[in-house]
Amino acid sequence: MANTTVELGPVQQTLFLPLLGRAQQTRLPDGMISDPKSVEIIDSLSYHFPEWEQCNDDLLATVCRTLMIDNEVNNFLHRFPNGTVVEVGCGLNTRFERLDNGTVRWFDLDLPDVIELRRRFFQDEERRRMFAGSVADTEWIHVVKEAGGPWFIVSEATIIFLDSEQAQKAISQIGDNFHPVWFFTDTTSRRMVEGQSHNGPMRHLPKESHFRWICDEPKEIEGWTDGKLKLMSSKTFMEAPDEFWHRARWPHWLLWKFFPWFARRFMDQYRLNLFSSERDDDEVHLSDES
Repeated sequence: MANTTVELGPVQQTLFLPLLGRAQQTRLPDGMISDPKSVEIIDSLSYHFPEWEQCNDDLLATVCRTLMIDNEVNNFLHRFPNGTVVEVGCGLNTRFERLDNGTVRWFDLDLPDVIELRRRFFQDEERRRMFAGSVADTEWIHVVKEAGGPWFIVSEATIIFLDSEQAQKAISQIGDNFHPVWFFTDTTSRRMVEGQSHNGPMRHLPKESHFRWICDEPKEIEGWTDGKLKLMSSKTFMEAPDEFWHRARWPHWLLWKFFPWFARRFMDQYRLNLFSSERDDDEVHLSDES
């Protein structure tokens, strides 16, 4: 029964897109993800998604993105099982529920209204803590640094809602304050930012909810951090698991299967990027083991 009322700012409302995508896939007998917590949350919300529920491929893409990021975080945890993971702009994400290895330290960061909503479904634990604030602020930096590293900082559909100046500030302070750190962020091209009013679920949202940060070349971020963060990989949905494309509607699947050169022109507008401060001569120690 829906009994949880929702009052969020325009950008914060976009957190329901990946939540709805995970819930939809979980309800399928052969879904791409198993996330009963997301189903529980969706069923409890007095919030309706009639337009978004018709954007099947867009919702599917949010699940694919989530799984691709899960893979990167898992790689980090296999190497550093006692490391620290920070989700900036966590929304109602359930990554901790999926990836907790019993030893990781975890921080969920988002704006105060989101954290207030999040606390209705999640609670702080010994190794997991919620923190209210903006990724562009500095308060969370001090708290996370005290937890010790190495760190993996995830910005899944978060920094792209900032303007360029705010995005540069947020990313620069990550490079300045954490080492060794792995940092994930998605990026949106000028074409995608300028066309979002006519495409996908964003056309059902006010302009205040739209992406703002234009980044046509993710490698330029290295310069923002004076080389402290190096681009390790930059992927598009062309590198997504085959399962994603087989579930997409036939026009998209056809382009991917038979005209990849054409599909790539569109896929390059949105990229999934992994940066790292690690260098070949680094000797990485966990803070509680050094």
